[in-house]
Amino acid sequence: MTHSIKFWAVVPAAGVGKRMNADRPKQYLELDGKTVIEHTLLRLLKADVFTAVAVAISKEDPYWPELDVSAHQQVITAAGGKERADSVLSALKSIRELASDNDWVLVHDAARPCITTTDIHHLITSLVNDDVGGILALSSHDTLKNVQGNGIVGTLDRRHIWRALTPQMFRYGLLKSALEAAEGNPAITDEASALELQGLQPKIVEGRPDNIKITRPEDLALAQFYMEHQND
Repeated sequence: MTHSIKFWAVVPAAGVGKRMNADRPKQYLELDGKTVIEHTLLRLLKADVFTAVAVAISKEDPYWPELDVSAHQQVITAAGGKERADSVLSALKSIRELASDNDWVLVHDAARPCITTTDIHHLITSLVNDDVGGILALSSHDTLKNVQGNGIVGTLDRRHIWRALTPQMFRYGLLKSALEAAEGNPAITDEASALELQGLQPKIVEGRPDNIKITRPEDLALAQFYMEHQND
């Protein structure tokens, strides 16, 4: 019997968001009447492509159980880890009885609530027949400097520089084994970097500039502006 390919979403959400200087992790700050993570998860579910969304949550998190979306039938709660890669790996393990190695996993930041169905579908259609997978990204329009201390030691060629976004889309088995092999490596700041360590070359799929990450307080106002002007 042939296994039909499924798509899974993974959302690492165990971070504390220290740069926000808030009384709670940034994913639980209010944005247009809901928390940031609620917007993010509802956007993923709205895309109508995922068998389930596995969310990695810290054990000490008092906010998650209070959200209606935590009880959604397509949402699976997994244990969060110390680092992002640990949380993603934990979420992957939470669906191992359900997923096939050839299934696709789209890992998305909890703090990117402006993701659109358009970008999710664009990523999937661009990579679904690829051997490795890839990520949404934006080319750099700024001049980029290489700095040591507070002095400029060179200018980077921005033609070769892209800003990594999410979702990042890889086969379940390939991503799980790459993260297991890289466990504890501080160089793993996203999923693509784990595959790069395996000698693979993930693809770049150009994403939308409104797919911003909530990192600082002023990002909330910008995210609300984008959400008010999005129509997909």
